[in-house]
Amino acid sequence: MAGSFSAHVRRVTVALFVLQLALLPMMAIASDADPEQDFCVADPNNPTIVNGLVCKTPALVKASDFMFTGLATPGNTKDPLGSSVTPAAAAQFPGINTLGISMARLDFAKGGLVPPHTHPWATEIIFVVEGSLLVGFVSTNGTLFATTLQKGDVFVFPRGLLHFELNVCDGTATAIAALNSQNPGTQIQAVALFNSGISEAVLEKALGLGGKAVQKIEYAVEAANKKP
Repeated sequence: MAGSFSAHVRRVTVALFVLQLALLPMMAIASDADPEQDFCVADPNNPTIVNGLVCKTPALVKASDFMFTGLATPGNTKDPLGSSVTPAAAAQFPGINTLGISMARLDFAKGGLVPPHTHPWATEIIFVVEGSLLVGFVSTNGTLFATTLQKGDVFVFPRGLLHFELNVCDGTATAIAALNSQNPGTQIQAVALFNSGISEAVLEKALGLGGKAVQKIEYAVEAANKKP
């Protein structure tokens, strides 16, 4: 009996070890990979398709590759949503390629909104530079975590969760975001649902709406997300 029990324990231990080995690749890709060189400045002109951006030849790298001035200028908030997001990801800021970080500037007109969206590959933390923002995210069990931020406050949106920012002050507002990926990705939920070509029959059944209601929402979402 004792020998049989010991053999069972050994089989379970081996099975758990094999499971851990199987999970290692998944754990490795749970976030941006660690760099294996000093830097990998993105080469936007290279047509090669890889999981990320191809490195520029080191001999061609310049100090300016590690500098980005785009966040100094307020974004154009004259659109239906009254907001503007200026990204500083690898596509705009080549020097951060493979470094696992990026930033963005968020500008809001009075009442401006960055609509509910997700970043599938990054956690985001925002710092309110000016104004007051109502921010929040929804957990996977449907719980809303929302609060109002004032100048100097910081808030974090966990990776992949639906979140939003709304200007609730009497004037304009500005925030700076930092994300732990050089390419965080962005999916605006309303656009994904109503402007991606999903069958109206699917949306009608999923949302309990009639066809005309779905069409009205599709037109409204398209209009709201047009850039000036």
